[in-house]
Order: sequence, then structure tokens, then C-alpha cells
Amino acid sequence: MAKKCEITGKKPASGQNRSHALNATKRRYLPNLIVKKVIDPKTGRMRRMKISTSALRTMNKSIR
Repeated sequence: MAKKCEITGKKPASGQNRSHALNATKRRYLPNLIVKKVIDPKTGRMRRMKISTSALRTMNKSIR
């Protein structure tokens, strides 16, 4: 499965690890994803979605 948030569209970013000697090696910054059951507003049914934790916080804030 893709490492992509189904709500915000966050996906892996690329960058470099830097040592003390400033050697550069490639690395990936992965989004913090969880699988969560969410109610689909269009159909009203429960659906399992991969969402980022920041999207989950935003959803919880809007419920309050």
C-alpha cells in the first residue's frame, strides 16, 4: 500500500542524512500514518482509511 494520507495527501519526502564530517546519504521522511475507521460523509458508512495523525487531530478538533 502507498504511504500516503487519504485526506491531506501527505506522502514521503526525500532528503539527506548528514554526518559530523558532512557526508550526505539519501533518506526518506515518512508521514506518521495510522489506519483508522472513519465515517464516510457521502455514504454514511464506516471505512478504513490511512490518515496522518495531524489530520486525525484536525478531525477531532472539528467534532468538538
